[in-house]
Amino acid sequence: MARRRLGFWRRFAVSVVKPVMKVWTRRDWRGMENVPASGGVIIVPNHLSHADPLVSAHFIYDSGRWPQYLGKASVFRVPVVGRILLWCRQIPVERGTVDAARSLETLERAIRDGGAVVIYPEGTTTRQPDMWPMRGKTGAARLALATGAPVVPVAMWGPQDIFDPRTKKVGLRPRIPVTVVAGPPVDLSRWAGAAPSRAVLDEMTETIMLRLRDMLAEIRDETPPPLWSAPAKRGGQRS
Repeated sequence: MARRRLGFWRRFAVSVVKPVMKVWTRRDWRGMENVPASGGVIIVPNHLSHADPLVSAHFIYDSGRWPQYLGKASVFRVPVVGRILLWCRQIPVERGTVDAARSLETLERAIRDGGAVVIYPEGTTTRQPDMWPMRGKTGAARLALATGAPVVPVAMWGPQDIFDPRTKKVGLRPRIPVTVVAGPPVDLSRWAGAAPSRAVLDEMTETIMLRLRDMLAEIRDETPPPLWSAPAKRGGQRS
């Protein structure tokens, strides 16, 4: 990625974050060739930890793309911080309001403008006790239908040792092992041109999450469980 094309604030973000990550982590990067060199793309990582954006951003940047993450619109209204996020081409998203549809249009526009948009399909860090992926939400599938952009799965393991959301423990030692693997785009061709019905979006989302689960199983060298759903208040696990 040519430095002259990044602009001051993105170069500044790289100069601050990347040296820290190079000391903090010992990286096993695989599959960078599966991240398209140009054009709109939807990148879908599994979500282990609040450290995930740092690790995945490092990987995506090293793959030659500038990652664009979604953030609560309220954060973008914070003085100074909000402006820097916008200058770094991050994307504000309204949640739970009538403006949610407008936020979807913003994401579509970013993809059509050639952006590499990162969406965590689980919507939050996994609640699965052994940190396997949960069932996903339908945002990535909806964007894929609307734009036709490839959906590239990115499986990660190790960010939970930087910050474990279960224990709130921060790992401060240097060279924490992290593995990030990008796979080929998920084959969603059978739904091309389909109306975004709930059934279609659910099927597409399950296909994406199963790919992520199986990629993570290869990294962990373990047999994965069925996709997990957070239990209802008085219910239990379902798969």
